[in-house]
Amino acid sequence: MSASLFDDDAPGASLQASADNAPLAERLRPRALAEVIGQRHLLAPGKPLAAAFQARRLHSMILWGPPGVGKTTLARLVAGAFDAEFIVISAVLGGVKDIREAVERAQAARRAGRASIVFVDEVHRFNKAQQDAFLPHVESGLFTFIGATTENPSFEVNSALLSRATVHVLQPLAADELAQLLERARAAVSLPPMAESARDRLVAYADGDARRLLNAVENLAAVAGAATQIDEPFLERALGEQLRRYDKGGEQFYDTISALHKSVRGSDPDAALYWLVRMLDGGVDPRYVARRVLRMASEDIGLADPRALRMALDATEVYERLGSPEGELALAQAVVFLAAAPKSNAIYTAWNEARDFVKSDSTRPVPLRLRNAPTKLMKQLDYGRGYRYAHDEAGGFAAGENYFPDGLGAQKFYRPTDRGLEAQIAAKLARLHDANAAATDQPDRSA
Repeated sequence: MSASLFDDDAPGASLQASADNAPLAERLRPRALAEVIGQRHLLAPGKPLAAAFQARRLHSMILWGPPGVGKTTLARLVAGAFDAEFIVISAVLGGVKDIREAVERAQAARRAGRASIVFVDEVHRFNKAQQDAFLPHVESGLFTFIGATTENPSFEVNSALLSRATVHVLQPLAADELAQLLERARAAVSLPPMAESARDRLVAYADGDARRLLNAVENLAAVAGAATQIDEPFLERALGEQLRRYDKGGEQFYDTISALHKSVRGSDPDAALYWLVRMLDGGVDPRYVARRVLRMASEDIGLADPRALRMALDATEVYERLGSPEGELALAQAVVFLAAAPKSNAIYTAWNEARDFVKSDSTRPVPLRLRNAPTKLMKQLDYGRGYRYAHDEAGGFAAGENYFPDGLGAQKFYRPTDRGLEAQIAAKLARLHDANAAATDQPDRSA
């Protein structure tokens, strides 16, 4: 079940479940839309879900977001707002039998004059045939379909079902939102006051996940006893391995990713592995590590070994499929490959120089010869006239041609190194440069 999100002025009484022994996340689950915090891009006045609630327009949807951001809560609130029969299927445990039973419940609800919502948790776990089973009933209007997923629906949800549902992307909770939830949870379990550093540490540990925060508060309450204050040492004793060694967004976090990046750049695979393990052991989301590894592949290796980028992409995809801990080995493989690869920042430097140049230069028109001419009028206006088709030229190269705006002249941004594949690229570009110079018989303007 997804954890609850609350406004700081939400009425606390309505947030209490009838069973005192229910998990804290369930006891504090919002019972009304006004009690939800976070997801303002969907729930603020005029935003998609708020508008649907106000206009009472129920539509099929897929709620995509990380764990603990309120996917199940929002589905329940939608059902409550429209007084609909709420039918839950867990794709992890369910199958065709559960889908059939959901259809029968929806048919019974229709006979009773009620609408139905079928909520499928972890919808990406259903195979194509199981997902297809919903289509005729969504199209007939028997029920409204709401799916929840932590995976990209573009890859994990059938296109036919995806075309019939609106995808709403839920975001991790911000630190201030988690802080509000922490105060509400602390009051609900009568937890002693918390030192500011401990509160910040707990919020950072939650890392946008409300359920993780509430579970930690519940664990703290179980061992608080006669404690008069919760400080960082108390957190570490109470939560043990649950509490990570450093906060996401803190100085140590950025120092460690910097050490990993510099170890890769410095061609030290052993140090790179050490810092990778430190980050993962410290609780950093492996997806964040994967993004940084992708950046390293372009920034520090580039065309010296183009396989580096593909290796980083493959590692990212493997992790998405396997998760932790199995997928972390693919990240380690990519990090070692990048550390051992020849290094070049020529692409990174060229990109920055080109950006700086364009920002400082005027907006020059595209030369007519380089413009596309898909219509008769454009051809009459000389679009594309004089363009030299490189494939028809000797060696597949239009020597002497200028592809920059008229009056600008050739510019030099990319300067390949003599390392790895870039050494061959540099040699080829030098030959093409000489051919251009011979064809134009003009001074070199690209130095």
